[in-house]
Amino acid sequence: MGMIENLEAMLASGQDNALLRFSLGSALLKNGDVEQAVGHLAEAVRQDPDYSAAWKGYGKALQSLGETEAAMRAYESGIAAAGRKGDKQAAKEMQVFLRRLQKAADGQ
Repeated sequence: MGMIENLEAMLASGQDNALLRFSLGSALLKNGDVEQAVGHLAEAVRQDPDYSAAWKGYGKALQSLGETEAAMRAYESGIAAAGRKGDKQAAKEMQVFLRRLQKAADGQ
């Protein structure tokens, strides 16, 4: 059984928390199953609004789907979450991703 299957089995057994949802969403995103990844990452940030890594993954997944506005909102929320947690590196990364999206949106 692969990692995705293991994580899905954990979820099916009744375990449900932000870390599990983040791990599953990240694995699905890496595997190219972006639509499913978005759902799990959205649930991760719903369960833990201060989970900056989940916000970053959520933004990337939304961006992969071409959901630019939603991705920008996710990055903005992630930057705020990272600021509350003192996670300066995550905040810097998401600021770069956000600027790139804003620049691309302005150029259209």
